[in-house]
Amino acid sequence: MKTPAATSPSGVTLEELARLVGGEIRGVCEERLFGIAGIREARKGQITFLVNPKYGKDLETTRASAVIVGSQFPQTDKPLLITSNPFLAYARIAQFFAPQPSHPLGISSMTHCGEECRIGENVSIYPFVYLGNRVEVGDGVVLYPGVYLGDSVRIGKGSVVYPNVSILSGTIIGQRVVIHSGTVIGSDGFGFVQDGLTQVKIPQTGIVQIDDDCEIGANNTIDRATFGKTWIKAGVKTDNLVHVAHNVVVGENSLLIAQVGISGSVTIGQGVILAGQVGVADHIIIGDGVKVGGKSGVIQSIPPGEVVSGNPTMPHRTYLRVSSLNKRLPEMVQKIRALEERIRLLETEHNQERKEGHGTKSS
Repeated sequence: MKTPAATSPSGVTLEELARLVGGEIRGVCEERLFGIAGIREARKGQITFLVNPKYGKDLETTRASAVIVGSQFPQTDKPLLITSNPFLAYARIAQFFAPQPSHPLGISSMTHCGEECRIGENVSIYPFVYLGNRVEVGDGVVLYPGVYLGDSVRIGKGSVVYPNVSILSGTIIGQRVVIHSGTVIGSDGFGFVQDGLTQVKIPQTGIVQIDDDCEIGANNTIDRATFGKTWIKAGVKTDNLVHVAHNVVVGENSLLIAQVGISGSVTIGQGVILAGQVGVADHIIIGDGVKVGGKSGVIQSIPPGEVVSGNPTMPHRTYLRVSSLNKRLPEMVQKIRALEERIRLLETEHNQERKEGHGTKSS
């Protein structure tokens, strides 16, 4: 089943999809399947999925021919595809049915190619693409209109660069990399030294390297290194509006969610998740498997496997306890002030009694 079923007029059986995702079937699905849709939108001839229990009531009313579920599911007469990870099964089946985009092969006559460029086979290079000198483009690469590739840029096989992306000189892009619109890769890192009231620029002479199977979101900025390279390792996925500063290293299969900002010379391990709007201070190390909650401020290194939140970050459970107290702070302040007043009155009474006691003895 290498060809997406969506391209086949005859569709596929539920058994074929079960083999695709390693699932088990319960019930009989007589219809052939042509696509996947949400549980409320699906119709006959489509498969749907039930991951969130709050949609359980929709199971009996869905018009879908079959339903992907986990090992725990409501009782139903619907044909089921049961898997240990229904969301993963949904993703794989959605990929299976997704229409494959087609591109006109070749190089547009309105493309600028510099000197000594090397272009692979079966490429799609649209109008108004700029290729600098000594650019290397691998087989099957797609460059949409408005893409700029500076001198000595290399892009590996099967990569896709969407419109209006700027990839500046010396950048190395691996195979099967997807870069979404508006992203800038290889701009200067932010390096300046103060001389009185003026700023002296530090030349940024390094590069950016993005390894295989990465996906870079829209409007990302990934700065070139001062020396050496800024390095995005294999399998990293970034959301929109992510900033990666100079000499940062992001480990394999990490996730950077929207509006994450990473300062210079940070090292991030494998499988790290930085949730939305996380800010990371410079020159720290985030260990393998760390998860950082949204809007957190990371100002010191984090050991592998930690789950942290807050600004500054702390263990996530501690952060939840701290957060739960925030709405009670006004009440707590009033109680503290009342206790302070009681203590003040008690101390005044105590001091008065001591004075009276001393006066009695002296008389």
